[in-house]
Amino acid sequence: MPIVAVLFAAVLLAGAPRYGYHRDELYFLAAGRHLSWGYPDQPPLTPLVARIMASIDPDSLLLLRLPAVLAATLVVVCAGLMAREFGGGRAARAVAAAAVASAALTMGAGHLLSTAVFDLAAWSVVSLIVLKLINGQADQARPGLGGARWWLVIGLVVGVGLQNKLLLIFPVVALTVSLLAIGPRKVFATKYFPLAVGLAALIWLPYLVWQGRNGWPQWEMSRAIAGGSSGTSDSPIMFVLLQFGLMGPLLVPLWAFGLWRLARDPRYRAFAAAYGLLFVLFLVTGGKAYYLGGMYPILLAAAAVPLAAWLGRKRARWAVVSFVVAVNALVSAVLFLPVLPLSVLKDSPVLAINYDAGETIGWPEFARRVGEARAGLGGDVAILTANYGEAGAIERFGAPYNLPTPHSGHNSYWWWGPPSDAATEVLTVGIDRDHLVRVCADVQPAGHIDNGRGIDNDEQGAPLFVCRKPRAPWSELWPRVKHLG
Repeated sequence: MPIVAVLFAAVLLAGAPRYGYHRDELYFLAAGRHLSWGYPDQPPLTPLVARIMASIDPDSLLLLRLPAVLAATLVVVCAGLMAREFGGGRAARAVAAAAVASAALTMGAGHLLSTAVFDLAAWSVVSLIVLKLINGQADQARPGLGGARWWLVIGLVVGVGLQNKLLLIFPVVALTVSLLAIGPRKVFATKYFPLAVGLAALIWLPYLVWQGRNGWPQWEMSRAIAGGSSGTSDSPIMFVLLQFGLMGPLLVPLWAFGLWRLARDPRYRAFAAAYGLLFVLFLVTGGKAYYLGGMYPILLAAAAVPLAAWLGRKRARWAVVSFVVAVNALVSAVLFLPVLPLSVLKDSPVLAINYDAGETIGWPEFARRVGEARAGLGGDVAILTANYGEAGAIERFGAPYNLPTPHSGHNSYWWWGPPSDAATEVLTVGIDRDHLVRVCADVQPAGHIDNGRGIDNDEQGAPLFVCRKPRAPWSELWPRVKHLG
C-alpha cells in the first residue's frame, strides 16, 4: 500500500505544473486575497490554503497544487486502511489502494486545487473511523478499535470539512440516519458522540454566521447549480451514466460487488444504505455526478478483501487483475491528467470528456488579449468580466499589461464591489451585448478572445466591448449585474 501511495503522489506531482491554472484556482487565489469567514459559494478553507501557498511562492503552480496531491494521496491510503478494517491483509490493502489510485475521480481531483479533493479526503477519513467504531463494538478485544474517543476525531474532521465544502453534510447525515435505522446503533451509545456533534458545529459556526448575515447566498448558489449553471452540471440521465465513469468503467464490477457485499453484512449495511440515500437525493435535486464520489473508495475496499482471497498465490489471476487496474489508470491519466501535448489536445476526445482540461489552457494569452484591447483606450478604463475565472486570470497575469484590478458580478467578485462611479468607460470581457445595453447607452465592439491554440473552452471567442455612458452610477447599477453560479 505505501508503494502505491508514493507512486500515485509522484504521478500527480509530475503532472502538476503542466498546462496551467484552472479557473477555480484563479478564483481561490483571488478569494485568498479577500480572506473572510465565508463566501457566497463556499466556506473559507480552500481560499485560505491558496493564500498560504501563494505566500510561499506566488508563481508556483506545483506548490499551489501540493495540498491537493496530499489530500488525494490520503484518499488512497484510507482505501487501503479500510480494506484492513474489513479484515483484509497486505494483498487486500494493496488492491484497494491501487484501485482507488487508478480511478478517474481520484486523479482528476488530485490534479487541481479544489474544494472537491478536500471533501473527498474528509469523507474517506470519516468512513475509515466509522468502520473502526463499528468493528470496536463488534469485538472489544481488538486493540485500538474500541475507543469511543474516535468520535472526537470525526467531529474535528467533519467541522474542518464543512469549512471547506457544504456537501460533506449530506453523506454525514445519510450515514447517521442509516446507522440509526438499521444499526449498529451501539456506536452512538457514548458521551463522545454528542461532544463530536458539538465540536463539528462549533468549528462550522463562523461560516454559518457569515451566511446568515449575508442572506444565505449558498442556498441561491445551490439552486443555480441544480439548474445547470455550472460547467460541470449534469442532467439526471448523465448523473446516472457518469457513476460508471467516476472510478473508471473497468472498476464498475468491483465496486458493484463491494456494494453488494456491504448490503449483505449487518455490520456494514449502513454504508450501502447511505449510498442508496445519497444516490436518490443527488439524482432528484440535480446534484453533480461527482457528489457521490466519496462513497466509492469504501465500496472498492469492501470488494478488495474477497478479491485478494480469490487471487491467493495464483500468478495468472494477479496478472489479469494488475493489467485491468493498470489499463484503468492509464485511461484515467490520459483523460484527467495533462498527459497529451497541447498540439494534439484539441483533436483528441479529452476535451469532450474532461471539461476541466480546457479550463486550464490559455489564461496568459487571455490576459494579453485583454491588455491589448485596453491599451488603446486609456489608463483609467475599468474592466468588467463575465465570470470569476476571467477576473482571476486578469489579477494573476495582468501586471505586464498594467491591467487594473477587475470587477465582476459573478459570485464573490460581486461582494468585492463595483467599478468607481467616476468610471464612464469600461472594457467588458465575455458579456453579451444584449446584457450591456441595459447598463450602458453606448456599447462598441473591441474584439474577441483567442487562445491561439484552437482549444475550445468557455473563453474562446468571448466578446470584448467598450461600455460607455453608464445609465446610472455603477454603485446603483451593481445589483443588476449580480449572478451566482
